[in-house]
Amino acid sequence: MRSTKSSLDRDYFDRVYDRDADPWHFETSAYEREKYDATIALLGDRRFASGFEIGCSIGVLTSRLAGVCDRLLSVDINERALVAARKRCAAIPQVTFAQMTVPRDFPAGRFDLVVVSEVAYYWSDDDLELALDRIAASARGGMVELVHFLPPVADYVRGGDAVHAWFLADPRFVRLRHRRTERYRIDILAVT
Repeated sequence: MRSTKSSLDRDYFDRVYDRDADPWHFETSAYEREKYDATIALLGDRRFASGFEIGCSIGVLTSRLAGVCDRLLSVDINERALVAARKRCAAIPQVTFAQMTVPRDFPAGRFDLVVVSEVAYYWSDDDLELALDRIAASARGGMVELVHFLPPVADYVRGGDAVHAWFLADPRFVRLRHRRTERYRIDILAVT
């Protein structure tokens, strides 16, 4: 379903992190901990040479993803979140961080794993289409993991199911595994 909303921008996230250093309670929420357990479990036993995490926030999931990636680039739009993520992951040498506004900013190179967790519903239609193109090009032959909250949020451009539907409607992405709960869904996609 198409939307007329614009992508949520850096100013939006600056305001969110100005109000609360952990606005979604990633560090303390039992819901987040269970979702992160499922996020890692659905990847299976595979190890990835190069991972790319879009929207790392304060690095809680990043620290878990580092356990399955030889190299992991984690990015976020907000510098305050990145400061916290760098501190959390300071002892994990295979993780690097950068401030980027994905999909307009996108790293060069190839990734075996691209993780799009709780971020794609912030993108406008044009940005979501650009993201699909850039992710497909950078992860060809690899995997994409989509993780999104399902209940509606007024600020977001679209819901989590709609994000996953955009990816699944694109023949470059083929679903390998899926998990759905009342509050979130995860899809593991092969990139052809």
